[in-house]
Amino acid sequence: MLFDSELDRLVRAGTPLTETPPWRALAGHWRRICGLEMRDMFAGDPARFRRFSVAIDGLLFDYSKNRITEETLGLLLALAEASGLPEAAAAMASGEAINWTERRAVLHMALRNRSNRPVLVNGRDVMPEVNAVLERMRRFATAIRDGSHRGATGLPIRTVVNIGIGGSHLGPEMITQALRPFHDGPEVRFVSNVDATDFVEAVRGLNPAETLFIVASKTFTTQETMTNAASARRWLVDGVGDASAVARHFAALSTNREAVATFGIDPENMFEFWDWVGGRYSSWSAIGLPVVVAIGFPRFEELLEGGHAMDRHFLEAPLERNIPVLMAVLGVWYANFVGAASHAVLPYDQYLARLPAYLQQADMESNGKSVDRDGRRVDYSTGPILWGEAGTNGQHAFFQLIHQGTRLVPCDFIGCARSHNPLADHHAKLIANMIAQSEALMVGRTRGEAGAELERRGLPAGQVAELLPHLVFEGNRPSNTILLDELTPRTLGTLIAAYEHKIFTQGVIWRVNSFDQWGVELGKMLAARTLDEELRLLAGDEVDLAGHDSSTAGLLRAFAEKARR
Repeated sequence: MLFDSELDRLVRAGTPLTETPPWRALAGHWRRICGLEMRDMFAGDPARFRRFSVAIDGLLFDYSKNRITEETLGLLLALAEASGLPEAAAAMASGEAINWTERRAVLHMALRNRSNRPVLVNGRDVMPEVNAVLERMRRFATAIRDGSHRGATGLPIRTVVNIGIGGSHLGPEMITQALRPFHDGPEVRFVSNVDATDFVEAVRGLNPAETLFIVASKTFTTQETMTNAASARRWLVDGVGDASAVARHFAALSTNREAVATFGIDPENMFEFWDWVGGRYSSWSAIGLPVVVAIGFPRFEELLEGGHAMDRHFLEAPLERNIPVLMAVLGVWYANFVGAASHAVLPYDQYLARLPAYLQQADMESNGKSVDRDGRRVDYSTGPILWGEAGTNGQHAFFQLIHQGTRLVPCDFIGCARSHNPLADHHAKLIANMIAQSEALMVGRTRGEAGAELERRGLPAGQVAELLPHLVFEGNRPSNTILLDELTPRTLGTLIAAYEHKIFTQGVIWRVNSFDQWGVELGKMLAARTLDEELRLLAGDEVDLAGHDSSTAGLLRAFAEKARR
């Protein structure tokens, strides 16, 4: 049996997960320590930072500002071990079909397997195919970058526009933006939304004769992507005046060779990937082609190397020194025992501005599940609501809620020791803010401290009494801090892989499938029917909407009426 851990056996025998001994031990432990203050923990333990931090490969993970003790950590790691995490991680790495609802292996680690050790799926080593696609990506991107691949009129390609959605968009876009200091190829732009505005703005100012489109869709049927691709084809043909130009100005990231050829794309410019690559874990595959165009293949290899280094750490490091595992069990602690519903990701580096959006999909699509691996509805929280913003922007927006609101929001602060843009004292101020915010969330400000501050300002006693309640910060609000030496392809790969393994670890503990996404299917199915009805209404036809509720039917009729005016 694929999952046959200590907790699996108990749950299958009828014990709810929340009633198993490791879970009950944590619940009782929280009741005992819920009154502890982190400021007191730090005051009583000068070595707390050293004991609760881990550094590897250009990345420091400080988790000392969490509402935990050594006992808490031991109990959390015992839960992970009883959940069968080591065995599940080994099963994933070895190519077992751990995506059980789709009967697929989960092998994004194979895409960045720089050791090139064999990785078997159904007895077949996938590494020769992985390496072959990487080599084809290298050759194609190099031809685009050095000008040897030219457009239909003989001009070199100056702009590449990636058309995708979800995992075919968020990952490549985030990575491309994060690595902007390393761009030395054509400009890369991105289109994802089926809203025509996204496409129109992406091609504004471009010369069709110097533009290449990358269409990223595994099946080549994704509605949003293929709608944008059709518009791109019309824009190109209208601009160049030759339908055959599609072959020189389009590439496809897909497995549907027939549909790609029918579209007009040269099948030689189709880059395949496999059913064991989930969309939100696919930037290491052919889906990363726009990244290769922007930064070149050697730099892309550095990204893969960083991911591989974190893979080895995740698979080999003991749980108590394992960064993704520590990130994961802390998230479980807050979601299931402390009562936090959301988690904030706060990158203090403008190049990482799209990281929160990328992680929203990676985390919420993976673990936003309510049915466990036995098909039973769970009675505990699973994936958190993930959100965030870059740099000090958030401090002037939502930090008020994090500091003094009624909801507990654990935070990840992410910064870099060195900036690519060392302008005056900007970077020192940026990182000073990051570190100060994590400290402020932890220590807070007591009533006595607030009162002393107001008295130092010379305010009258009446005004002090009036303002005092508003200046108290209860503190004791948890955060992790991730400090990179510098934002490079390698450290970015390490960071992304750490979050991937964190998500997987939480899915194992929560007993959910982190690699399917059936929740997105229903809306797609209903949208296909609704679109047909909508188009007929726009044409002025009579349409029977009795199959819809009154709100849906009313909105369809209102839209058609307003659009026809």
